[in-house]
Amino acid sequence: MADLIKSASTQLRELITEALGKLVAEGTAPADLLPDFTVEIPADKSHGDFAANTAMVCARAFKLPPRKIAELIIEKIDLNGSVFDRAEIAGPGFMNFFLSRKWFADVAQNVLEEKDNFGRTDFGKGKRVLVEFVSANPTGPMHIGNARGGAIGDCLASVLDWAGYNAEREFYVNDAGNQIEKFGKSLDLRFMQLCSESGRAAMEKYTDNDQLFQYIYDLSGKGMAFEMPDDVYLGMDIIEHTKNYYDINGCELASAPEQERRNALVNYALPINIAGLERDLKKYRIVYDNWFRESTVHEKNETKTIVDKLLASGNAYEQDGAVWFKATDYGMDKDFVLRRSNGLYTYIVPDIAYHYDKLVTRGFDKAINVLGADHHGYVPRLKAALTALGVDASKLDVVLMQMVRLVRNGETVKLSKRSGKAITLVTLLDEIPIDAARFYFNLREANSQFEFDLDLAVEHSSQNPVFYVQYAHARICSLISNLASEGVGIPENADFTLLDNPREIELIRHIASLPHEIETAAKNYDPAKLTKYAVDLATLFHRFYDGCSVKNAETPELMNARILLSLIVKQVLRNVLTILKIDQPEKM
Repeated sequence: MADLIKSASTQLRELITEALGKLVAEGTAPADLLPDFTVEIPADKSHGDFAANTAMVCARAFKLPPRKIAELIIEKIDLNGSVFDRAEIAGPGFMNFFLSRKWFADVAQNVLEEKDNFGRTDFGKGKRVLVEFVSANPTGPMHIGNARGGAIGDCLASVLDWAGYNAEREFYVNDAGNQIEKFGKSLDLRFMQLCSESGRAAMEKYTDNDQLFQYIYDLSGKGMAFEMPDDVYLGMDIIEHTKNYYDINGCELASAPEQERRNALVNYALPINIAGLERDLKKYRIVYDNWFRESTVHEKNETKTIVDKLLASGNAYEQDGAVWFKATDYGMDKDFVLRRSNGLYTYIVPDIAYHYDKLVTRGFDKAINVLGADHHGYVPRLKAALTALGVDASKLDVVLMQMVRLVRNGETVKLSKRSGKAITLVTLLDEIPIDAARFYFNLREANSQFEFDLDLAVEHSSQNPVFYVQYAHARICSLISNLASEGVGIPENADFTLLDNPREIELIRHIASLPHEIETAAKNYDPAKLTKYAVDLATLFHRFYDGCSVKNAETPELMNARILLSLIVKQVLRNVLTILKIDQPEKM
């Protein structure tokens, strides 16, 4: 799979190096090792397609002014047979290089040949990468942070796949530990409320479940009939689970010991929640390769194994009945507890075991976690423990994600209609299209905060970026359909060197940059580069379409070239939107 921009850059470096060699051979340049130079793409394309600072960095070695050095290099460069048409010197000695029309024609032809694979690279060399994202607490519904994390993580895995990695998606199910204890306590309290005299009376009065749930929820505050303590989950979903359990089993469980009740209720509700997470994420177009359960870490006694390893290596110590990790030996401010004096492990131990499993047991070359920004203090602890276990902690990378502010009518949206709690992933997808959600959550880098305008996300206008991009795709489909109705078919081939209008050149140049953008997005773990690429591509296509008539082109040969260029844009839009898992409508 060709990256014609990268190959052009490589060729230019070779041409400049060859010219320097000629200057050394004739004694004009010193025989000493010359400093490295940069070949880059100028922001202002009037300065050329590529620029090199060779003359600037060689001034001291040559003992000549940079511009004079540039003149010497340009004189020695042989562009015959290369992808470059000409070279110019600018300012004090910058060298600017212009690509030939054949190169632009080759780009267009390359897309036609590679089709659905255009943009793919071998940058990742098949290395195995595990992307863990969302991993929402299974004790309740997914929130807006999970919605953003889902879109970022899923698109990042796609980007890595296109960049040549073997990428897998994983959901870490926290089905053990404190949150499950809290879940069980919450379910038990709600169940016992329903089985109480006032609970039975409420169920007789409110035969509609929604009314019943709201009634119980409203009576959950301090001093109310169904008062709940501070250390439990208060969501409507807890009430719903217990009512459903009651409908199936009645109150027989009420007479059982408390722990037995809790276990029974958790065993009933937790699988429903996990299945709901999987269902809702599939609706969001996210399908995981693996659902890894925290409980398996405990069942295999891997928490004990990890702590024993750290003790045996001298990286942990016992004090007052607890086991502490020597975090200060790894640059941290203070040591932290691994196992409490009561014998219970702290939350980070199963996480250490889980990541040891990723990088050692399963042997992934890289583990990438997409986490909320509130985990910034957790990451150094995890990496320090992995290092102490002999694991290369650089194999773990973490994308820290900022929260999103939902806005409607210019005001922040805080509450959902039913529960008074935060809007969930499901309620969000009831309000806006999935395409809009996935596109919007990838509009900015993960570590940046931004406003998600709910009104704009459903607006059919050029102000809505996902609509704008999809409209470009639909516009091309409409163009081809209209031409077909007039008896104009799709040509088998065309002379792309005829495309010399600046709008055509800029469009093709942008098309050529897709492999580079995918590679950069993979390097930086930043799928937002592709939403920006798509918007820019749509903009350049609309500009081309409005300024370069396809149907009324000056010659049939030029019309054919423009028809195929339009189809090339359609193909590239399709490839980018496929990476983002966003639909490509043919009509809008």
